Formats: sequence, C-alpha cells, structure tokens
Amino acid sequence: MKDYLVLRVVAKLLIPFILLFGLYTQVHGDYGPGGGFQAGVIFASAFVLYGLVFDQPAVRKVLPVATILLVMPLGLLLYAGTGLASLIGGGNYLEYGALARDAAHGNHVGIFVIELGVGITVACVITTIFYVFAARR
Repeated sequence: MKDYLVLRVVAKLLIPFILLFGLYTQVHGDYGPGGGFQAGVIFASAFVLYGLVFDQPAVRKVLPVATILLVMPLGLLLYAGTGLASLIGGGNYLEYGALARDAAHGNHVGIFVIELGVGITVACVITTIFYVFAARR
C-alpha cells in the first residue's frame, strides 16, 4: 500500500471528517435521524478505512485491542446503569422521566446516555470484527 500515495493522502483527509460526522450523528441522534448505532458504525468505519489503507499494525497502534476491550463494556455499563438509575429514581427500568425532576429533561438525558452507550459498544464491536477478519489473511 505504500505505492498508493493518493489513496493514503485522501484517507488522511477523510478520516477526521468521518469521525466528526460520527460525533454529529451521536449528539443529534435524539433530535433527528441517527443515534448510537449509526454513530458507532460511522466511527468504526473510520478505523476500518485507516486499517485498509495503512495496514493492520498501523491501526492497532492508533486503537489497540486492549483499549477496545477496556472501552467496550463501558457502553454496556452506561446502558444498564441508566436503567438502574431509573429504578433508583422511583420509575421502571429505562423509564427516563425518573432521572430528573422534570420528566422532559429526564427523557432527554436518558436517551442521550443510552445512545452514547450503544454508540460506544457498536464502534468497539465492529472494529473488533474487522481486527479478527483482517488478522486471518
């Protein structure tokens, strides 16, 4: 891949915009199209592109497997923790209105945290799947 200079330069230019679009999709997912799953896929696609263009060792330097294995459960903990916080707040599991005094604010916070947890988990899982399949060649 070292011979493909144009591909490497274009990838270096595109990857920050892909990550920025993933962040936008994550943050604005509760107001419009998008959310955690879509944002996670977009984030992972940036790392997949980096791995395809710059090879496996380069992407593993940027995002080591140990980091993925550390961050992946965080998404699940955010999801489950939001449900437990709803129970502690006096509501049902994942009843976001119980997270704040104002039900509308609680719904907003709950949806944001849930979508963040989903986004983190999806990005880590898709990147891990890429690592596993790329290591088999």
